[in-house]
Amino acid sequence: MCLAIPGKIKSIEMQYDGRVRMAKINFGGIVKEASLEMLPDADIGDYVLVHVGVAISKVDEEEAKKTFSYLKEIGELGDLVDVDDYIPENTKSDEISLDEVTKNKDNK
Repeated sequence: MCLAIPGKIKSIEMQYDGRVRMAKINFGGIVKEASLEMLPDADIGDYVLVHVGVAISKVDEEEAKKTFSYLKEIGELGDLVDVDDYIPENTKSDEISLDEVTKNKDNK
């Protein structure tokens, strides 16, 4: 399933030799980069929907938070979820296998 995830723009900069407007966007505590090329009027503090690394529309704060909450509830946040949430509490070592992370994730 393809989803657009809501997030808040934290910073904007020109990249790729000044040709592409990119933003650092906060998705519930996880920050990722996305292109703002489809939203030339987007600014720091705006909430946007991001699909495959591109901000595709602006939304208001209430709608963004509601959508993010629904996506979190149904488990559709994918790689936005911090792996630290899946590390078993009884791990004594700094190392953890992928199998342990996956097993713990599937049990949540």
